[in-house]
Amino acid sequence: MNLNKFKGIFPPVPTIVTKKGELDKKGMATLLEHLISNEADGLLILGSGGEFCHMTPKLRLEVAEFAVKYVNKRVPVMIGISSPSTKETIQFGQHAAEIGADAVLVVNPYYALLNSEAIYNHYQTVAENITIPVLLYNFPALTGQDIGIDVITRLAKDVPNIVGLKDTIDNISHTREVINRVHAFRPDFIIFSGFDEYMLDTLILGGQGGIPATFNFAPKLTKGIYKAFIKKDYETAFKLQRQLAKLMPVYAIESPFFGVIKQAIKLVGVDISTEVLPPVMPLANEKKKILKKLLTDSKII
Repeated sequence: MNLNKFKGIFPPVPTIVTKKGELDKKGMATLLEHLISNEADGLLILGSGGEFCHMTPKLRLEVAEFAVKYVNKRVPVMIGISSPSTKETIQFGQHAAEIGADAVLVVNPYYALLNSEAIYNHYQTVAENITIPVLLYNFPALTGQDIGIDVITRLAKDVPNIVGLKDTIDNISHTREVINRVHAFRPDFIIFSGFDEYMLDTLILGGQGGIPATFNFAPKLTKGIYKAFIKKDYETAFKLQRQLAKLMPVYAIESPFFGVIKQAIKLVGVDISTEVLPPVMPLANEKKKILKKLLTDSKII
């Protein structure tokens, strides 16, 4: 299995929707083109920032199909297939494989708190029923529980089709421990940073890249950090990292941040709708002003 294509920057792509909550194909195509033209190494469709959690199954399938067809193999496409149900996760994963996606990303089942054996069994069952590579997605702040380093290590050891991890955890020592333990026996296991500002740390520790939402509106920052790191131009990497650090309050403007990211994309000149899916509310005007000031102060616009 060639995992070399899973390196670099894989932005989590917002799903562009109409006022009625339907897929806005024109807007989605505009955004996908913007990301590819700005040198995204791959794309994550239906991740957290893609609002999968507020979609009907029908809409999720439609978004996945549209994105894979539109991208047309220009860059690798990873599809988020998460669900609290093992059976439904497999169904979404088999659909992703059928339409030609390159990999799938799976957050641990949420709502019911599961013991470690149940989490292990969920991922093992999912991976054994899907033909394309599976990446684990650890986001304890939203799922309510950490997958667990022991479970991640066991899965990496036991299930060849599980090829990597997106670690969205506000603690770089967690990512470091995963890398130290898993790379000891499986050095090609992919480690993506979930939090933008930890991507450089992740690369230094031996990870492969990041899944930063800021790439959607500030691609030169996160891609610039990655390129500079690969070239060993550390002075540039550090300079861009400091600029990125000043941009991080973007995630605190509103919760969830879906509308903030869409508004930021629009502010940098990409013509998309900023509609969000209920129960999320449209971004209030005073928060739009805060966002605009942040982007101005950070020299993004």
